[in-house]
Amino acid sequence: MNELRDEELLIEREFDAPLALVFRLWESRDHMLRWWGPEKFTTTELDWELTPGRPWRGAMVSKQYGLSRFGGVIRDVERLRRIVFTFQWDEGSGRDLDTLVTVSFAEKDGRTVQSFHQAPFSSVAIRDSHVGGWNSLFNRQQAYVENIAVAEEKGLRT
Repeated sequence: MNELRDEELLIEREFDAPLALVFRLWESRDHMLRWWGPEKFTTTELDWELTPGRPWRGAMVSKQYGLSRFGGVIRDVERLRRIVFTFQWDEGSGRDLDTLVTVSFAEKDGRTVQSFHQAPFSSVAIRDSHVGGWNSLFNRQQAYVENIAVAEEKGLRT
């Protein structure tokens, strides 16, 4: 891959779960409510449907930061390969620039590699301030998806 510019963020995560399951959990608002948001945050609202051109909205709350609202538009969906959407914080919730997020999925030895790319950021400091939050969200996603994968593998869930 080409070297990232200062305005770009790239986070790759490998899940011990099949690609179809990882993608399915992005397709389902009910599943996303269980893992969307950094640790110590609770997502209280999520209007999410993978339909290109459709706006999406969400809100999350934490004891330390209070209520944060955000949203965007679903731009493109290529099932089992990628999801593209805009992301922006509402006024008063850390708003900077509207960004474009591309989440790509690939299978590797029965595992799933998820690549998360977000840009542009107005500064390296603002970009870097997002690294912890997204990584924390992906920690929650990883625990959630891998637990479901184990349950499905053992026939405890379909």
